[in-house]
Amino acid sequence: MKLFLLKFFTWWSGQTFGTQLWTWRFGELVGRDEQGNTYYRTKGGKIDPTLGFQRRWVVYNGYAEATKIPPDWHGWMHHTVDVAPTEESYTPREWEKPHVPNLTGTPAAYRPSGSTLASGRRPKATGDYHAWTPGK
Repeated sequence: MKLFLLKFFTWWSGQTFGTQLWTWRFGELVGRDEQGNTYYRTKGGKIDPTLGFQRRWVVYNGYAEATKIPPDWHGWMHHTVDVAPTEESYTPREWEKPHVPNLTGTPAAYRPSGSTLASGRRPKATGDYHAWTPGK
């Protein structure tokens, strides 16, 4: 019962019951990315009469975070390209880095050496720092 209620009311930890029903009734699986997200479009690639273009949506694997979508799928989702990454053969260049979602707010977030979160204590100021005193 708990899982049914979670699926019915929460959207941030996967698809809701409404999205699952919509996907089953009107959706067509286009593909999956390396992070396990699944991408859908309207069946047969039909144009939605209310929007004037094809509906496209993603069901996230786990927590719903928009930066989990890699660049190739992002272009398809936002109608920048018409061909889904699964329908074309693309090999990344040697200088391209793999996609990493935004890690802000997670333990893996970037913390520079001067940050209080980097090691728990800020290092002492070196001799190049002079505190400002009012009136001087």
